[in-house]
Amino acid sequence: MAERATSQRSTHPVLFLILFLPMGISNGYVVVTLAYLLSQAHIAVGELATLAALSLLPQTFKFLGGPIVDTTLNNKIWYALSATATGLLMTATAVIPATRSNMMLIDVLVFAFSTASAFNALAADSLMAHATAPEEKGRAGGWSQAGNLGGSGLGGGGALWLAQNVAAGWVAGAAIGAVCILSCLALLFAREPEAEHRVEHFLGSLWNVAKDVWELICSRRGLLAVVAMSLPIAAGAMSNLWSAVAGDWHASANAVALVNGALNGVVSMVGCIIGGWICDKMSRMVAFNLFSLVLSASALVMAFAPRTQDMYVAFVLIYSFINGFGFAAWGAVVLEAIGKGAAATKYNILASLANWPIIYLTKIDGWARTWQPPAWIPWHGSTLMLVAEAVVPVAGTLVLVLFALVTKPLYRSSR
Repeated sequence: MAERATSQRSTHPVLFLILFLPMGISNGYVVVTLAYLLSQAHIAVGELATLAALSLLPQTFKFLGGPIVDTTLNNKIWYALSATATGLLMTATAVIPATRSNMMLIDVLVFAFSTASAFNALAADSLMAHATAPEEKGRAGGWSQAGNLGGSGLGGGGALWLAQNVAAGWVAGAAIGAVCILSCLALLFAREPEAEHRVEHFLGSLWNVAKDVWELICSRRGLLAVVAMSLPIAAGAMSNLWSAVAGDWHASANAVALVNGALNGVVSMVGCIIGGWICDKMSRMVAFNLFSLVLSASALVMAFAPRTQDMYVAFVLIYSFINGFGFAAWGAVVLEAIGKGAAATKYNILASLANWPIIYLTKIDGWARTWQPPAWIPWHGSTLMLVAEAVVPVAGTLVLVLFALVTKPLYRSSR
């Protein structure tokens, strides 16, 4: 009966697609739309890289804002304030002419709306963790990641299209800024959770947040999640390199733009939604590793397939579809591990950990692409790169399984 009551009070997973749009929009607007417009104004690549770094910085360290969201105001207020700030600051950025003389101001505004979107994501994470029924955590993870990816496509490709086709350049920023603000309407259908970890004194609430994080690490499920997030399982690192190596498959610029742009986003979103549904039908940690193995298999098959444009398009889309499964499973594993309580802090500690395997696997793949192997290794170039993309995540799963077996006697059953 208790489980049924929980389900009745839960928020429908589809709602999280809307709640996670601002985070994706802010990222896509910077790395696609602003980067393109500024490059057309002859801004150096180094300055554009700085702009991208300023955008990513608040997202990388947003777990530091978790205790603030977990101990002050409430999730709906934090979401509304941050979504509105993100939209208004993005609009202000679009109004400023893309010129070298305005770069410092643009840098400041980008950092500001990225910080606002980080707090927006913290509030959305907490709402999702508390308002999702246990049997729907996979679907919640899938729809939220679909919103993130869809928002990135909207903020990037959609805004760039508007900027290229509407006379007033500021309309693009204003339009996606309005989408960020309008996402607050979803709060009407979301349930504000009880903040059981809060007490009368602020320091006492912070102490409860710290204890909640410690309990996560000390639990078997939490520790396995921490280890899994640190390993290159379902990292999807090749997503960062497809454009750079497209020439090895003789892919044209138009094919690269199509397969790594809007089409990629749609395919990934569908993968997220289907993958989330599957995660609710089996063990979420098993699904996370299973999807990783299937992703590795797709990379391995591509490594030895013909080097043609058609093969490039087909395999990149297959990889993106399966990678969507991995995104959903990642979200499901995290939601299952953190439970409720100080959810914004716990969710984003695990999210920050999960960024590192993407970074180091991308570096490994890039190194394998340029490495000159000894004669006894029969592969090189893109073939060796894809073999590395396939083998390293498999090794990650083996390490996780070994860790789980070794530590199992140290924990009582989580039931």
